[in-house]
Amino acid sequence: MQSVFLEMLLTIDQYDLYGKVAYPKGFDAEEIGTIYRLAALSQGVFVNPALTEPFGLTLIEAAASGLPVVATRDGGPVDILKNCRNGYLIDPLDAKGIADTLLELLNDPERWQRFSQTGNELVKRYYTWESHVESYLQMIQPIVDKTESLQRPILQRRPMLFYSGAIVSSLDQNLLGDPISLQQLMAYLKTNKNNIAFCIATGRDFNSALKVLRQNQILQPDALITNMGTEIYYSSALIKDEAWTNHINYLWNRSRVVALLSNLPGLTLQSKKEQSLYKISYFYDANFAPRVDEIKRLLLQNEQTVNTIMSFGQFLDIVPIRASKGYAVRWFSQQQDIPLERILTAGGSGEMRI
Repeated sequence: MQSVFLEMLLTIDQYDLYGKVAYPKGFDAEEIGTIYRLAALSQGVFVNPALTEPFGLTLIEAAASGLPVVATRDGGPVDILKNCRNGYLIDPLDAKGIADTLLELLNDPERWQRFSQTGNELVKRYYTWESHVESYLQMIQPIVDKTESLQRPILQRRPMLFYSGAIVSSLDQNLLGDPISLQQLMAYLKTNKNNIAFCIATGRDFNSALKVLRQNQILQPDALITNMGTEIYYSSALIKDEAWTNHINYLWNRSRVVALLSNLPGLTLQSKKEQSLYKISYFYDANFAPRVDEIKRLLLQNEQTVNTIMSFGQFLDIVPIRASKGYAVRWFSQQQDIPLERILTAGGSGEMRI
């Protein structure tokens, strides 16, 4: 690339073309259309002398701007110029042939105008989303006309499979501490198990949550959300929802987040058992640590888009941007086909907002 620029600059100097050539170092995407139109207003030509061009989006942009094109005869330009009829195909290795073709077009205003108008009209016929859809419809319509619609039986819901509502509760802050109330809740859930789904959302990991459930004789939930909303398990077999795991993996870079926060004062990583692949847990000392919004800003400046969750003023959890207890409850709602307005949530520190 450097050799190409050097040759171009030497040529400009050789023929004293200063003031007649523009080579911007960079421009925004919004400015590209303006550059095409400026070239068209000065009756210029768009040239693409690539050795091969798989498709040729730039040729379509030029045609839409009323700019004739001279392009390589290898690849997509062959079809584009066949459809738009607004320029010439050239051998990209034939410098003299390219020059002669450009001069022929630039010195013929009538031909330039014809190519400009034809390209602008035909690009709309062949290369817009509307024309693309119409082409597909024309191709599949004969198939559709020959297709007989299937008579499907009316589907009926099986009993005791769909819930009319759900109760979602945190573990430590809501279910523990009052054994009598807990017994009453468990009795209610047993009586209404066919209509009301029971879900627990906790910051604990899977094994720790199960241990607490068994120690306190809490019913095994229909859904168990663990590790601050980064894991979801369903049914009596507690099968992990791998689709949710794939969903929250978006833009997540655990090692990078840990490295960025490693030297911040007032932040101390919690024990290994409190960590998981999609959750980073810190002890937070407000006397020394930066404000949470400053921590967020630091991560964003380093292209780390995450969800930061502060609990009780002393625990800071960092999870993927798509993860939280609230987001997990929404996912659970969609999977079980339970409207959000029919879900009762009880959280401990405000992290279960949906």
